[in-house]
Amino acid sequence: MKDDTVKLGLKPGGPATERPISIAIVAMGGQGGGVLTGWIVALAEAHGWVAQSTSVPGVAQRTGATIYYVEMMRPGEGGQKPVLAQMPTPGDVDVVIASEFMEAGRSILRGIVTPDRTTLIASSHRALAVSEKMAPGDSIADSGAVTEAIGVVAKQEIVFDMNAMAVANGSVISSSMFGSLAASGTLPFPREAYYEVIRKGGKGVEASIRAFDAAHERTETRPPAGAPEPAPTQAALPATLRDKRANALLARLRSELPEQAHEMAWLGLQKVVDFQDAAYGDEYLDILSDLTRADRAAGGEAHGFEFTATATKYLANAMVYDDVIRVARIKTQSARRQRVADEVGLKDDQVLHTTEFMHPRMEEVASTLPVGLANWLKSRKRLYDWLDRRIDKGRRISTYRLSGFLPLHVAGALKGLRRKSLRHQTEAAHRDAWLADATQALPRNYALGVAMLTFRRLIKGYSDTHVRGHSKFEKAMQTTKSIADRDDAAEWARRLLTSAIKDASSEDLDGTIRTIESFRANEPIK
Repeated sequence: MKDDTVKLGLKPGGPATERPISIAIVAMGGQGGGVLTGWIVALAEAHGWVAQSTSVPGVAQRTGATIYYVEMMRPGEGGQKPVLAQMPTPGDVDVVIASEFMEAGRSILRGIVTPDRTTLIASSHRALAVSEKMAPGDSIADSGAVTEAIGVVAKQEIVFDMNAMAVANGSVISSSMFGSLAASGTLPFPREAYYEVIRKGGKGVEASIRAFDAAHERTETRPPAGAPEPAPTQAALPATLRDKRANALLARLRSELPEQAHEMAWLGLQKVVDFQDAAYGDEYLDILSDLTRADRAAGGEAHGFEFTATATKYLANAMVYDDVIRVARIKTQSARRQRVADEVGLKDDQVLHTTEFMHPRMEEVASTLPVGLANWLKSRKRLYDWLDRRIDKGRRISTYRLSGFLPLHVAGALKGLRRKSLRHQTEAAHRDAWLADATQALPRNYALGVAMLTFRRLIKGYSDTHVRGHSKFEKAMQTTKSIADRDDAAEWARRLLTSAIKDASSEDLDGTIRTIESFRANEPIK
């Protein structure tokens, strides 16, 4: 071995005189984890240090979280090259940088964050995993356990929303994390050296430096350990808008709705207008004004106008339904293509090809037609079935080709015909019946009226997903109406909703309904 070393021109390592600085970076696709790793290596080498980086990609969630690992060390006095590790070892990592909050939690579970050694730099924002997005209800993992663990297992913690800070400065999260690393005091390099590394990158330099500086300042002035993050400020309504029609809608919102509902109503109004037009926004405000009057008559002021505030959200969702027109429009929007490009980390020398999977049913296609024509078509069973056999099948549409893009673009441009369609007539009738049921319950049981509004959460998507949601909605609503005279009706309504969104099989919902039916059967006839 000694002879081989001499032949290769290498000097033996000799006894270790110091230990390397080790940094583990956990980042997802498109967040610049590789760029941050390169910056750190370049920073060390610019000061004569020996640095080594490795990466292990993961495919467990989202686009795959990758662990990047860097070790750096000054060479020995005689020029000896240190031997550096390729993977983080539990209990032996100086800095852990996590680009997302739950990745910080996973780092803790791996044991690479320790209270006697590790500085944890983590962004507090969430990038939801696939399992969190797939569930029909709210299945977002609780971040509380990670928050509690960080305060115990890390020697130093630097946690804030680095992603939002980067976006606000026109950059990506790697720049913010680099700034926090510089301010953490864990590396013995001056601030100007970090700037030099960013400048040598040559791309997005000014934006990267802005995000770096903002994160550096935030890290230096961070609140004491255990102090809560400042609560996000609510977005204030704009004073006026340039568009006269939009400005008139904003004025109506302010004058006709209680202040407690303003913020959510403004978001809902924008969603409704974008879906259709300003006239549809007027209809949204007409309905909300009627609901506000019912709310006031039921003593809503004492309840903080919770009924109206809740209605602003769910009414907007009810009015913005997923028909063929909307789905086609979404799939051909430039914003969607840009989002996909960002998620896959599209480079300048690459071409993005997107293939959309669509499985429309004849029911969706027919319901897009004007009411009279749609009903005529449905009454011709043989013709309807013949068309159904040709339409009801899965299709892969290449939207980067004109032959795939153009039909979807044309379909998405048909929203001017939407309010004359059978689908709109059906959705409006269902919406009005739902609001009537909730409003009718309001004077007797205010909490029940609010709970019945939230049943709208069950209806989403299109095709088979939409049908299943409607089925659950009807079960929950009819069961709730059957016990509306009970004092605990609102509590049972909330249980029905929880059961309905828990899983897709409806077994939990059916079980809750059987429980309600059992105690109703034992109640004396009044």
